[in-house]
Amino acid sequence: MFGRIARRYDLSNRVLSGGIDTYWRHCLVGAVRRERPRSVLDLATGSGDVAFALERGLAQGVRVVGMDFCAPMLAEAERKKAARPGKHPGLEFRSGDALALPLEDGAFDAVTIAFGLRNVADRARCLCEIRRVLRPGGCLFILEFSQPWPWVRPLYWFHLRRVIPGLAGMLTGDRGAYEYLGDSIGTFPGRAALSEEIRAAGFAAVTARAMTMGIVALHVARRGPGV
Repeated sequence: MFGRIARRYDLSNRVLSGGIDTYWRHCLVGAVRRERPRSVLDLATGSGDVAFALERGLAQGVRVVGMDFCAPMLAEAERKKAARPGKHPGLEFRSGDALALPLEDGAFDAVTIAFGLRNVADRARCLCEIRRVLRPGGCLFILEFSQPWPWVRPLYWFHLRRVIPGLAGMLTGDRGAYEYLGDSIGTFPGRAALSEEIRAAGFAAVTARAMTMGIVALHVARRGPGV
């Protein structure tokens, strides 16, 4: 499904979010920057928007790896990187499955995953894999859709289920992918429930910041010193 919409993915994100997705990424990068990591894994990187934002927004010399298992999405990320040769020396893209990361234990200071956790087949396994590749004391940053404030829900769900699929169908030619978007958001846990899942995977100091009337949340958690 993501392979089918890869070429128009960035455009549809800008249009369907009204451009506010750039603000959400800005908040994510700011949170990561405060931790001063030397290496960051951007999981479910897709077309690479978050990975590029991290590489631009973090200190010079920080290593950023964008990882995804969707080849057409990675091809888009590589195309964007190639369009500016020499401009992204600290950034690389690699193929990898979030449920079985081809990485050594403790390989990264920070892991980000933006709008990708909804799409994994086994969230608990994914979170455990993320914890494995984080060094002790390293941070996990999850930027994901959440459950909006009660007063905005009727309008939000109408927009998500009735307006977005039609508009996205015109932009990408794939209405079904954006019907899936509404379904996946509707069944995804809210901030409190997702925080509990993160703790159950062995993380501590879990926080959740609601943004844009609760439509999106930024979860931050830290890997403890244990195995």
